[in-house]
Amino acid sequence: MLFVLIGVIVIFVFEYNNIIDSRKFVRDTEPYFRFLMEDDYKFLLNVRYGGTIDDEAVEVLYTKRIRNAMVIIVGLFVFFLPKMNFVYALIIVIVGFITFKSDYTKLKGFYKTNLHQINLMLPYFLKSLEILIQHYTVPVALSKSIDTAPEIFRPGLRDLIAKIEAGDNSVNPYMDFAHEYPVRDSMRMMRLLYRLGLGSNENKQEQLMMFSKTVSTLQNKSREQRYKERLDKMEGKTMMMLGCTGGGILAFMLMAMYMMMGM
Repeated sequence: MLFVLIGVIVIFVFEYNNIIDSRKFVRDTEPYFRFLMEDDYKFLLNVRYGGTIDDEAVEVLYTKRIRNAMVIIVGLFVFFLPKMNFVYALIIVIVGFITFKSDYTKLKGFYKTNLHQINLMLPYFLKSLEILIQHYTVPVALSKSIDTAPEIFRPGLRDLIAKIEAGDNSVNPYMDFAHEYPVRDSMRMMRLLYRLGLGSNENKQEQLMMFSKTVSTLQNKSREQRYKERLDKMEGKTMMMLGCTGGGILAFMLMAMYMMMGM
């Protein structure tokens, strides 16, 4: 234990006197850990922070994850050094990896908890998009919808528009958007939107009417779901009130009976 304490003091003194620079070390080693970055990390960050995350901010946050994991690994390595063996080394690596993954896990959890809200917002976003499509082409309507779209959709919309502007005229950009927001009927609606973008002016009105009917159906489902949630919430409160009232009356009656028996 004395050896560990001496090691910590030496590292602190070196760091304080700028003999070693831990921040520079993390920056220099961070590219070697780039393969560990998750494919959807930037998307989840934009969902969490309302689409305000650029590439530079992603680099800063990812470097912070690497730094935290390395601090844990070095700290545990110094702590277990006097009795180091394969089991302790494995524990150190596992704890470091869990520390590295913890921020990503939180982002994923935030996204999943918001899927329900996304499910309720999607029909109303599609309705506003439908109005724009009546006057513009689908790609232009998508581009113009960003400013008025719910914040959680904006990162996906920007990626969708960027892929279309890059020359991808297939259904893939639309399907990628649907996969990013895997809620009720999102894939079907994106396919309809893609077909609407391919349609000629002659049958655009017919396809738009089909799209409008589908959006209206989704809106009705969303309203029914909201109404059911309110009803369930009211029923829960009512049952809680009845339970508290019944419990209070029962407690009062038992207390009265106890007092009468005592007399």
